[in-house]
Amino acid sequence: MAERVSRLSTEKAVVIFTRSQCPMCHTVLSLFSELGVCAAVHELDKDPRGRDMERELARRLGRAPPVPAVFVGGKLVGSTDTIMSLHLAGKLVPMLKAAGAIWL
Repeated sequence: MAERVSRLSTEKAVVIFTRSQCPMCHTVLSLFSELGVCAAVHELDKDPRGRDMERELARRLGRAPPVPAVFVGGKLVGSTDTIMSLHLAGKLVPMLKAAGAIWL
């Protein structure tokens, strides 16, 4: 499953693993949308292998629940707290620009 998560995490500049009813996932997706990012979104609760991918993401993040799990430029950045901290510190937009996710 690690291979599948790694493959999916590189399909676009920004890849977000979510659950459809997760409020924190919605918050992160809204932020990226407002920034003009067209992210690849994988809703784990709608994927037949979602539970296995969720376990792999929890292993990588070192926490559960592992969603939202955000990858930028193929690298795991983190979940809601990390993304919001980067954004508030003014570091998220430069990271997105460097990955080719936005061109502001």
